[in-house]
Amino acid sequence: MDTAFAWALAVPGIIFLVVVAPLWVIFHYVTAWKRIRAGTAGPGRVAVDSAELERMRELCGELENRIESLETILDEEAPQWRER
Repeated sequence: MDTAFAWALAVPGIIFLVVVAPLWVIFHYVTAWKRIRAGTAGPGRVAVDSAELERMRELCGELENRIESLETILDEEAPQWRER
């Protein structure tokens, strides 16, 4: 392979890796952080406000209480249910 041809391919590659790629990554994450902060996280991302998280915690506590009640009932009516 000719040396001039190799440099013709290497120089744009080096410029891309040194200048363009880092800027691309930085701008990507800055945009992602802005979307998350604004509440428009986009597909595959989750942006939930604190009120929604508190509601979910309360719901989780209620569901845990229901499960404990069901387990108590099952323990009384069918003591061997956990071994199945």
